[in-house]
Formats: sequence, structure tokens, C-alpha cells
Amino acid sequence: MTIRVLVADDQALLRTAFSALIEAEEDLTVVGEAADGREAVELAAARAPDVVVLDIRMPVMDGIEAARLITAARTGPRVLILTTFDLDEYVFEALRAGASGFALKSRPLEELLSAIRLVATGEALLAPSVTRRLIAHFTEQARVPVRSKAELGELTDRERDVLLLVAHGLSNAELAEQLHVSVPTAKTHVSRILTKLGARDRTQLVIVAYETGLITRG
Repeated sequence: MTIRVLVADDQALLRTAFSALIEAEEDLTVVGEAADGREAVELAAARAPDVVVLDIRMPVMDGIEAARLITAARTGPRVLILTTFDLDEYVFEALRAGASGFALKSRPLEELLSAIRLVATGEALLAPSVTRRLIAHFTEQARVPVRSKAELGELTDRERDVLLLVAHGLSNAELAEQLHVSVPTAKTHVSRILTKLGARDRTQLVIVAYETGLITRG
């Protein structure tokens, strides 16, 4: 299956470089390019991409608001944020707004390809450990409003355990090993948690775990 990608960056040179890199891959194709956040939202609605590669700082509309609008529907595209610094408050806000992960502009462009594929599956992020550190940092430092643990009320004890492990960055295979179950069973647990919490993907589960106090920094 070919992954449809929309590239949004206000720097024409980077936008062209990203698009050329993506188009060179057999399983990826570029369905549009945007120079600002508003254009990204419009093209995401018109072109139905699977993944939107979105610069976090753009004119007209920034990446945070664009991510919020693009991911408003659970069936909408995944958003991969492009940023210069990994510990960036804007990145955390974009993740809270619905983005599935982020990629650093300072890293080799080839890493962007892996990030796109991972985000497209909803399975994991480019760097789960970095993202957990980012979420923990801003939950603590920026004192993000704590969500009520009542939001976890529909989860069984088993599902709470699974959510805790997901928040620590375990993959489905690692979940299966830790819980002594099969990988399909681990996937089923995660799927049920996503449905009960109304979350789009594992990134959002990590955020819920931190914001409800199920897991804390350290």
C-alpha cells in the first residue's frame, strides 16, 4: 500500500527537498505541498493524505492550530511535526492538539522516511523515549492542567496496566512478552484502550497517562 503524504513547510528549499526524498520511495507518494498552516489544512481536506508532514512554525496559521484542525476527525490523517529542537514547548502543544509524533530537522533526511512510515501505522513514534521525555518535561515544568482520573474509569485493571506500559514506550511485541500473552492479544488490548479513551494513537495514550497522573516523571 502506498502512503500518501502532504508536505507543509514555509521554506521552499526544505519543502522541495522533503518532497523529492519522499517521492523517490516506492511506498510513499506526495499528494500536495503547502507553504503555510492554512493551506495545509485546506489541502489535507482536499487531497486525503495518510500523513501530513507539518512544520511547527509557519505563517498565517502555525503548526499547532493546523494539527488541531487536521486531526479533528479520528479518521483523519496522521500528523508528523517537523521541529528544530526536541524539547520545544510548541512540539508538546502540537502533540496535545493531535499530532502523532515529531521529527528533527537537524537529523539526516532519511530519518524522516522512517518517521512517516511509523506514524502512518499508528504503532510507534520515531523516538518514543524522546517523546516521553518531552511530555514529562512539560507536564512538570509548564504545569499542564491535570485531567481527572475518572477518564480512566471505563478501563479494566488489565487495561490500566497495559496503558502504563504503553506510556513507558513498550511496543506490542514487548507488551506481549511483559504480559505473557500473544502479540495479537496485546494489540487487542491497545485497540480497546484507544476506543474507550477516544484516542487516535499511542502518542495520545502517553499524554493521557501523564495528564491523568497514571504515570509521572521519574
